[in-house]
Amino acid sequence: MLNAKDSNSSENQSNNNNTNNTKAGILPPGHNCLTRRSAIKAVLASAGAAAFSSKAIAKKTKRKPDPRKGSPKRYAMKKSINQWAFPYPQQMNLKECLQLAKDAGFDAIELNYDLENDLSPKSGKKDYQAIRRLADKIGIRISGLCSFLFWPYPLTSNDPAKRRKGLELAGKIAQAAHDLGVQNVLLVPGAVHIPWRDDYEPVPNDVCDSRAREAVKKLIPQAEKLNVFLNIENIFFSGYLMTPMEMNDFVDSFQSEHVKIHFDTGNISIFQHPEHWIPIMGKRIQNTHFKEFSKKSTDYSLETFRPLLDGTTNWPAVTEELEKVGYRGYVTFEYFHPYPHYPEALIYQTSDSLDRILGRIS
Repeated sequence: MLNAKDSNSSENQSNNNNTNNTKAGILPPGHNCLTRRSAIKAVLASAGAAAFSSKAIAKKTKRKPDPRKGSPKRYAMKKSINQWAFPYPQQMNLKECLQLAKDAGFDAIELNYDLENDLSPKSGKKDYQAIRRLADKIGIRISGLCSFLFWPYPLTSNDPAKRRKGLELAGKIAQAAHDLGVQNVLLVPGAVHIPWRDDYEPVPNDVCDSRAREAVKKLIPQAEKLNVFLNIENIFFSGYLMTPMEMNDFVDSFQSEHVKIHFDTGNISIFQHPEHWIPIMGKRIQNTHFKEFSKKSTDYSLETFRPLLDGTTNWPAVTEELEKVGYRGYVTFEYFHPYPHYPEALIYQTSDSLDRILGRIS
């Protein structure tokens, strides 16, 4: 129990404290707690110290890329997928293909020209411009145009009528590309042999070469006028342009900036290795197909191609060689077998695989 003297002493001490706090500008008279301003300053100071500490800890504990997850090195190439991986037109229309490619995380889609569907002789400039507006609205680019029509109508066929039809179709594909605002046109220049067709008579190598060069020469003026690239693709079953040196000689012979190379990794993998071709072809490469191949397969047909990463392709070597030659364009997955059930799975799996190959996941 306090006596009067003790009580007076305590009261005096309290008054002295209040006076000191008031003089210091911290507390108003009669208050024994922090002001709102002081409290905020204290909290901010504490938060700043904690943030600095957290950043320091994060810097020390930054996770290293894990090569088991993906490439430790990030590559600047752009992800694309060919329309053949989609169940088009049986289960999906063009708009659904474009939207799915966007939703799955692709930068672009490669479209295919045929005789019946959205990209075909049935369509015209207005149709292609509408497709381009649709793609722009969805937010997906078009990496190029491709076609299987060079097999029924080869530019080197022994049948003059088929050669003329092939040349006509190549011109229509180039025009469609221009109307779509696309520069890349894949061109198959010819074939000595087409093993999956029983209506193709083998063509002697020298005749094949002569006819192919003649056809490309005829297409160059239009390509230059339309500002599109005729990208010559390497095909492993065709028996033509089977080495990178032959490819270089063929492309260089035209002395045109509009004749380039469309390099397909899988199309030479039956006996060769794509990473060996790239440094030899160098800057001539305008577009690419990332096509998985398995050297373990004994079925040397279109069935030998696999979903990405389910084959024997040395993808780290391929991407590194592409970067060394300065390639920054599209890498397009090409596959001819949409999944019969849950076809979206292939699209999402491919996007994930490309992310890992390009170092977007590691």
